[in-house]
Amino acid sequence: MLAFFGAVWYHRGMRNEYLRALDEYFCALYSDYVRLSAIEGYAMPDVLYVAEDGNVARRDSSCMRLCNQKDCEGLLRKLKDTLADTTFTFSFAFPTLRERISDHFRKNTFARLLPETLRHCGETAESAGEKLDIEPRFWKRIVKGTLYPEKNTVLALALVCGMQWQDVLNLLAVCGFEFRGDEVRDVVVRYLIENSIFNERMRDDCLAEYSVTNLPIRRTGESA
Repeated sequence: MLAFFGAVWYHRGMRNEYLRALDEYFCALYSDYVRLSAIEGYAMPDVLYVAEDGNVARRDSSCMRLCNQKDCEGLLRKLKDTLADTTFTFSFAFPTLRERISDHFRKNTFARLLPETLRHCGETAESAGEKLDIEPRFWKRIVKGTLYPEKNTVLALALVCGMQWQDVLNLLAVCGFEFRGDEVRDVVVRYLIENSIFNERMRDDCLAEYSVTNLPIRRTGESA
């Protein structure tokens, strides 16, 4: 019985640790300053100051991030209370005729880059597709390049396959996307990837903590 309660205490403590680390990471990186400044109790820092040469200078906008606020923890709680995932999209997009023609001449496209990227993490297109909440017929077309993946699909793929951050950046780039510090989803996913948090329970805890609900990830026990 003591061993059981010890295990429960350990797992709770570990859970608190990686969520606490996520909070610190988020406060240091999240950059939607309009949203941050709207939180009740947020203290707007002095962006302009007088430099040593007597000229008026401007501080970097990072001074406005939550990590620089006196009540960082309290402001973060208020922000979390307002979060809702608005990033819903279909898992794919249809390329235009111009894009399909352009793909023939491009050195790198998602379909061309995907096999090598998956090899880096010991996956195949088939095994990766089984971990995504995407109909197989659409996933096969994404793999072939006749459909383009949406950003949520690329991020979900990165998490279920345990990709390296540079590989994720490369896939995002060839799809016309980029990491955005003012997107809650992007900051949380980047934290998971950079810290190699791919355990399903820990991953889902972090996503739920920041109300990231629209990634097409197939959970254990869900049928394809």
